[in-house]
Amino acid sequence: MKRNTLFWFTHDLRLHDNGALNAAVENSSRLLCVYCIDQRWFAGNNYVPRRMGKHRWRFLLQSLQVLDKQLHQRGQKLHVLYGDPVQLIADIIASLDIDAVYQSTQVASDEIDQWLELQRRFPFLLFEQKSTHSLFAESQLPFVLDRLPGTFSKFRRSVEQLPVDLPLDAPERLPAAVRVDLKSTLIPVAIQSADTRVQGGEVAALKHLAGYFAGNHVSRYKETRNELDGFLNSTKFSYWLAGGCLSPRRIHRELAQYESRVGANESTHWIGLELFWREYFQWYAKRYGRRLFAFGGIHRKRPLTSFYSQRFAQWSLGKTTWPLVNACMNQLNATGYMSNRGRQIVASCLTNELQLDWRAGAYYFEMQLIDYDPASNWGNWQYIAGVGADPRGGRHFSIDKQTRLYDPDAAFIKKWQGVQDSTPIDAVDAADWPVMPEPPDADA
Repeated sequence: MKRNTLFWFTHDLRLHDNGALNAAVENSSRLLCVYCIDQRWFAGNNYVPRRMGKHRWRFLLQSLQVLDKQLHQRGQKLHVLYGDPVQLIADIIASLDIDAVYQSTQVASDEIDQWLELQRRFPFLLFEQKSTHSLFAESQLPFVLDRLPGTFSKFRRSVEQLPVDLPLDAPERLPAAVRVDLKSTLIPVAIQSADTRVQGGEVAALKHLAGYFAGNHVSRYKETRNELDGFLNSTKFSYWLAGGCLSPRRIHRELAQYESRVGANESTHWIGLELFWREYFQWYAKRYGRRLFAFGGIHRKRPLTSFYSQRFAQWSLGKTTWPLVNACMNQLNATGYMSNRGRQIVASCLTNELQLDWRAGAYYFEMQLIDYDPASNWGNWQYIAGVGADPRGGRHFSIDKQTRLYDPDAAFIKKWQGVQDSTPIDAVDAADWPVMPEPPDADA
C-alpha cells in the first residue's frame, strides 16, 4: 500500500545505510522530509548557558545543508523546523493527509518519549522505526535488553561473533514530494571551520572514511590512539557518527575489507573494539533511560561530590592549577574536540581533584563537543565518576603521571597555553562571608 509519508530525520543525516529512509521510500507514493531543531538545545540549566554550543551548531548546519542538497538532487527538499518537535510534527500530521511517520530508532529517553507521545496522539497512523545508529538492531541481540550485561567485557564477549549486516546503498530515487507550504526555517550558512577537514555532512564523512582506510594509519592506530593531538592519530569517525552522517556498519565493512586486503593486527582489532564500546553505550542508554542522566547513575549510588561554581569555572575555562588539564580544556573550547585520553584526564580531574558533580562536566561536554552523542558522553562520564558500568567503581588518573606519559616535553601544553597564572582553588573574594578567627570563649 502506497502512502503519504512523513520522514523525520534525527541522528541519521545521510542517505547511505539509512534503513528507516529506505523503508519509507519503499512504502510511499509521496514523501515529506523534516528535521526539527529543538528549542531546548539553546536553553541553559544550572551548569551551562545552553546545551548546544557554536562548534556543534556549525557542524549540524553544514550537515543539514549537505543533506538538503542531496535531497534536491532526487526531487525532494529538507523542511527544517524550529520549536518543540512533538508539537511541530503533530501540527503537520493534523494539517496534512499523512498516513505514516518513519524515523530512526532512538536510544535517549527524551527522544523516545517524543516518539511515544506522537503515537499516543495519533493512534490511527502507522509509526515505524528502523535501527540506523548502531551495528545491531535490538532483535539481533543475544539477550533481552533488561538483561544487558553490566560490564563492557561481558557485552563484547556476547556480541563480537554476531554477524553485522552489510550497509545499505543510498536510494537512487525518492518518491515525489508531498505538496505543502510549510514555514520552514532557512538553514543559515555555517561559518567555515578553521580546520577544513572537519566539515559536516555525508559527503565529507565518506571522503574521510575512504582516505583513512587508504593510508597506513589503520595499522598503527593502537600506537597513536592515546596521543593528545594530531588529526590522524585517531580515526576521527566520531565527528560524523554522532550526527549520523556516517553509518557504524559502513565503518565495520571498511575495516573488514582493510583486514582482508592489508592484514589484521592489534590496531585493526582495537578499532573494532571501540566500535563495540560505542555500541555498548547505545544499548546502555536505552536500557537505563533517565538513569543515564541521574546523579546516582544506574546503580543509584550518589557520589560524595558537590558543586562549587568557582572550581567549575576554572575547569571549564582552562584555568586550574594543572597545565595538562588547562591545555585540554583550551583545545576543547577552541575547536570543539578533545582526544579520548584528554577526556579521561579532565573528567577524572573534575570528579576527583575538584570533587565536583560529574553532571556538570557531562553537560559542558554536551555543549562544546562536535561529536557529542548522548549515549557515549553520559555513559563515559558515569564510568569515570563511579556510578556507571565500571566494575572498579570509577577511575582516578594521576595528572602528573599522565603528563609524563603523554606530554613529556610539554609540547601540547605549550601549544594550547596550559601554563598560566591560575587563581587558587576556593579563593575568597568580597562576595564571600569573612573568615573569622575562633573566639577566645566558646560562649562568645
